[in-house]
Amino acid sequence: MLNRSISRWEMVLLFINGVIGAGIFGLPSKIFKEIGVSSIAALVICACAVFVIVMCFAEVSSRFVKTGGPYVYALAAFGKLPAFLAGWLLLLTRFITYAALVNLLVTYLSVFSDWFTLPSSRIISILCISSFLAWINHIGVKNSTRVSNFFTIAKVLTLLLFIMVGIFYIEPANFEIKQTPGFASFSSTVLLLIFAFGGFESVLVNTGEVKNPAKSLPFALLLATLFIALIYILILVVSIGTLPSLASSDKPLAEAAGLFMGKTGAMIIATGALLSVTGTLNSIMMVGSRLPFAFSEEKQFPQVFSYIHPGYKTPTWSLVLFAAVTILISVSNTFIYAATISAITRVMTYGIVCISLVILRKKNAGQTGFFKIPFGNYFAIAGILIAVWLLTASKLRELRDIAIALGVGLVIYALVELHKKYKISRSRINRL
Repeated sequence: MLNRSISRWEMVLLFINGVIGAGIFGLPSKIFKEIGVSSIAALVICACAVFVIVMCFAEVSSRFVKTGGPYVYALAAFGKLPAFLAGWLLLLTRFITYAALVNLLVTYLSVFSDWFTLPSSRIISILCISSFLAWINHIGVKNSTRVSNFFTIAKVLTLLLFIMVGIFYIEPANFEIKQTPGFASFSSTVLLLIFAFGGFESVLVNTGEVKNPAKSLPFALLLATLFIALIYILILVVSIGTLPSLASSDKPLAEAAGLFMGKTGAMIIATGALLSVTGTLNSIMMVGSRLPFAFSEEKQFPQVFSYIHPGYKTPTWSLVLFAAVTILISVSNTFIYAATISAITRVMTYGIVCISLVILRKKNAGQTGFFKIPFGNYFAIAGILIAVWLLTASKLRELRDIAIALGVGLVIYALVELHKKYKISRSRINRL
């Protein structure tokens, strides 16, 4: 049994650190362009929706000692093929999230030099950044973790500086509501904001190690969600209140800081954004590269991806695969499109977990020793309905691209299964 050593306040900090990422440096302009000042309300609604889903994740994850996240949950609830699809969705989310953020990183680099605005420079930058992060992760997890800790501190300090200075320069006139957004636009904005709240699923894998989970988890998750929502709302309010051209900005926080802190302020915020995004990219590379390895270990991917480097003890070919695919996706997508696709795949995964909660409650009715949500089935149903609502806000092009990606996954699954059957048949023939 796992040692329950994580306190409620440690869980709060883990959750905040896991969720506050790099997307907030690019999203304010995108959501403001979509629905204007109503984007603040969309952010509040998104935070409430995320809290419901988080509670479902908390109960499901606390039922398992084995790590693996949604893949493990789906395997216990549905079986092998649905589990593979859940894991494949998780892998797609890592790919696409990386693509979105590396494009955002290059955009913020343009604060320092116009060279980064050139199409060829963007491709070169993505290649260099991704290769460097792949190398960092190849030489060892310990080094990668140290890098992530440094970037985390830089991220939080930058956002707090932006809020504490910018709040004194807000122009109330910028909050004039010119028109009420339609339901479709509002829904699509909430969907996109899911991108900013992603990351909690990896934190909740540790719920089996939380002290007194029945009391600590609701406290930690509610407090952390409220804090994150407050930080995001303040960032959005400062962005709207200080940057009249917010809707057309590619690097809203840096441009807003440039107005109320001057060129030096813009450089500071841009530097913080670069460090934050780089840290998140490093984390995605570290975690995401382990997914092909995990699939291979479960014999659902070619065995070459379970190879471990004898010196560095890292999954070499799994890392190479992840880096190569993310580079291809990154150079062929923009920040906003990749962020939207990432949000959709996340919502699909969240829906699977919420359904898993209902099934696991029935299958393991006698199980004890985990965090159980009061009125858990109602939370699960609410989470499922939220997922359905947000998926209906998706555009046909986005759903088409995800369907193609899922189709690729199913082909890989089928080929691996056929190969395993072939090996079994050959083995039987050889024994005869």
